[in-house]
Amino acid sequence: MTDEFHKPTQFSGSKFDEFEGGADPAHISGVAHETAGALLARVRENPDAAVVERMIAYTDEHGIDAVAELWARSSPRSLPGALWRIYLVRAFVGQDAEFASYLFQRGTEVTPTIDHVVAGASTPTGPVEILALANQILRGAFQGDFAIALDRAAAFCRLTAGGAASLADDVESVNPDRGTELTTRALRLSETASELASCAQLWRRGQLD
Repeated sequence: MTDEFHKPTQFSGSKFDEFEGGADPAHISGVAHETAGALLARVRENPDAAVVERMIAYTDEHGIDAVAELWARSSPRSLPGALWRIYLVRAFVGQDAEFASYLFQRGTEVTPTIDHVVAGASTPTGPVEILALANQILRGAFQGDFAIALDRAAAFCRLTAGGAASLADDVESVNPDRGTELTTRALRLSETASELASCAQLWRRGQLD
């Protein structure tokens, strides 16, 4: 890892939209799979609370690009791809918890599903609660049932996608550019939700590697 990743990398909400959810390289790096598998195995074999907390805070210290170096180009339906998306969700929330919580809360109001129950967020869901949820999801990737962590992350993405789409409808007539931006974000979040849900199914079948 180069020195430029020793400090946190600024991560704007729009950066979430820069990473393609379904257009990964045909040839997946073996290093990505090896590091993802080794990391998950190591933390699970030694579930020390301090170790888990260090994993949660990793991107705060090194920046999201440090994780992207390893996993961002992996298949969205693979272990490194799943871990990358969970880290990406956490970074998205951490950079602007107020906006993330607004999209999430809006999503719960316009989406007639039980996703808010699956996600497990406190109600009402403000910035503090949404950041706590993101940390819980990432923590769950290294403790407990990995598939449940993936399902929670997928539910979070579906709800924020619904919130973004709803907000896009509101602003489209007065600010078309903003409406387009929000629509794009909603699409990416929806794609990520589908990918995470697929990863959860594969993990339960012992086929996520």
